[in-house]
Amino acid sequence: MTFREITTNGVPGLFDVRTSVRENTYTREDLYRDGITEKTVAEMISTTHCGWLCEVNSKIVGFAMANGRTGEFSVIAVFPEYEMRGIGSKLLLLAEDWLRSIGWEEIWLWTSLDTNLKAYAFYRNRGWTDAEIRTNQRIMKKRIGK
Repeated sequence: MTFREITTNGVPGLFDVRTSVRENTYTREDLYRDGITEKTVAEMISTTHCGWLCEVNSKIVGFAMANGRTGEFSVIAVFPEYEMRGIGSKLLLLAEDWLRSIGWEEIWLWTSLDTNLKAYAFYRNRGWTDAEIRTNQRIMKKRIGK
């Protein structure tokens, strides 16, 4: 397994991973409709966001991104067949470390209201706490500084 920062040439492979997850599913069409395209993601990582990916045998199997402007942990996705190998944990840690390094002391994310989903336990087990419910989504926060 190799972890590295996402560059613009890696962006197309992220869409294959994001559209294959078991929870919080999206099709490419759903993402495009929401304004999430290869072009907009490339623009984000060139300006406000930073992200990391995991490769196995040169294939992208997972990734995570965070927004340095807002302190939001934006997205994490891992191919189902690569779950439970520590990939998501490492990607989350890379994003948290980056947000801390640019001065964020508290970070946040949106997730489903459904506490039975694996994502909720994943974040809770890594120190994230419930903050509020807004627009049918759960906001979780984590203190990472001072």
